[in-house]
Amino acid sequence: MNATTAVTDIGQRTRSVRGALASLSLSMLLSSLGTSIANVGLPTLTRVFDASFQQVQWVVLAYLLAITTLIVSVGRLGDLTGRRRLLLSGIAVFTLASTLCGLAPSLELLIVARALQGLGAAIMMALTLAFVGETVAKERTGSAMGLLGTMSAIGTAMGPSLGGVLIDGLGWRAIFLITVPLGVLTLLLAWRYLPADQQKANTARTAFDPLGTLLLALTLAAYALAMTLGRGHFGALNSALLALACVGAGLFVWVEQRVAAPLIRLALFRDRSLSGSLAMSLFVTTVMMGTLVVGPFYLSLALGLNAVEVGLVLSVGPLAAALAGVPAGRIADRFSARRMTFVGLLAIALGCLLLSVLPSSLGVGGYIVPMVVITLGYALFQTANNTAVMGDVRPEQRGVVSGLLNLSRNLGLITGASVLGAVFALASATVDIGSAQPEAVASGMRVTFAVALSLVGAACLIAVGKQQ
Repeated sequence: MNATTAVTDIGQRTRSVRGALASLSLSMLLSSLGTSIANVGLPTLTRVFDASFQQVQWVVLAYLLAITTLIVSVGRLGDLTGRRRLLLSGIAVFTLASTLCGLAPSLELLIVARALQGLGAAIMMALTLAFVGETVAKERTGSAMGLLGTMSAIGTAMGPSLGGVLIDGLGWRAIFLITVPLGVLTLLLAWRYLPADQQKANTARTAFDPLGTLLLALTLAAYALAMTLGRGHFGALNSALLALACVGAGLFVWVEQRVAAPLIRLALFRDRSLSGSLAMSLFVTTVMMGTLVVGPFYLSLALGLNAVEVGLVLSVGPLAAALAGVPAGRIADRFSARRMTFVGLLAIALGCLLLSVLPSSLGVGGYIVPMVVITLGYALFQTANNTAVMGDVRPEQRGVVSGLLNLSRNLGLITGASVLGAVFALASATVDIGSAQPEAVASGMRVTFAVALSLVGAACLIAVGKQQ
């Protein structure tokens, strides 16, 4: 009888773990899909609402800004109030906002709904990583992180193609409404399988930090806007916003050193392992965003591919990352997450080196092979780096540390689009990149990836320093 009971308990726990991972995986899929699926709809929205590109780009920016500015704060809030409760709320907010986006009668209301959707996505992104430590055994953390990385890559990869099909067949509203039934399914799975929140002591240490939260949100918003406004032209407004971000960062540090219960305990950054992992994530995602900025121009202008061919080639990278996610997690579990972090960085560096020296005469193959090396390296790096960080963090800090990891990724994406995009334009020696000559574009790509190689080299030095 005891043996039967034990087997039953094991079976129930296995189902609970699988159900919890399914809900976390869908949360990651939805939040990444929310980013990529909207981009393909921007040309349609300009016609539907008779608006300029600068106006409709806020459909994307509102979502990204909400995630970037709030992800650390909601992670901390999850640590204080209970992660299950907050994640359920985040999924519900995302699903409701998706409905509002699909029903929006005007561009202004669509942008507001997208910001609300970004709030839900911020909660989902921050708490999915934090929940891994509560749902799987420590020795399988890497596999779980790999699964989440795979779902993120799938969401990013399928967004443009799925969005194009939906817009062509059902109209622009379908790209938002498609996530509603998925959101409902995710909410039901999370409600059924996520572990209950632990009761926390009501002490001064668990108080929320409203001033620090506000300062961090304003600082991150200023930086994100400085890097994204102007479509690559860094003018007076961008400079003012960047200066404001620097002032805000200084004020945030000053406040966090003085409040009784800071949003982020600055002592966290004295941990070389954590601060190094965050810096590496920032550098690597900057490089990865650079590949997305440079790739379309190089493939279309230097290699002469049409739009369909460009889309197919660009999908190879995310597909490789999606296929490599789970195996990368198992490798991290077996061979040490820290060691595999360095191996992933070396693969990314090799891919960047190849792209910085290979001639365009090699054609599409000369682009695809290095990009596959880069994306496979990224899948291994991201999984191993996340595993190393979240495996060592104390349970009461999982939410805020998960938020910091996601924040470093988002800041890297924003920085990569702006800085490496500017490097590419400058190296191509043209004001209008769309009219650049093929050889100028090829030269610009090589210079851009030489700069990217230096960033990955810096990440490699950090990884070596962490292991000493």
